[in-house]
Amino acid sequence: MLDWNRISNLRNEVGPDDFGEVVDLFLEEADSVTLTLAAQTGDKDLEEALHFLKGSALTLGFSDLSDLCQISETLASRGQANEIDLKPILTSYEVSKSRFLSDLPSAFDTQTNL
Repeated sequence: MLDWNRISNLRNEVGPDDFGEVVDLFLEEADSVTLTLAAQTGDKDLEEALHFLKGSALTLGFSDLSDLCQISETLASRGQANEIDLKPILTSYEVSKSRFLSDLPSAFDTQTNL
């Protein structure tokens, strides 16, 4: 569900001091996209929202979420948005976010800034 190697690599890439800001920005943007995802009316709008969420999820190590978004993004790009079930995507985001936030403190030295 979570790719802790990717998360660790990201933390190393941006540095411990900026990692918290990256996480906050991701969660803020992902929360916004997931809240509005179901309201997307056209295939293109849905495809763009799924593409954004997929990329963001992949960057932060939410691998299952990224995979689900990829499948649905492909359907939307083919004009098959009516075949997309957003519930697994939204559920995956909430579960991944919850696990990420609960496991993050123990994943890294708590004496640094995340």
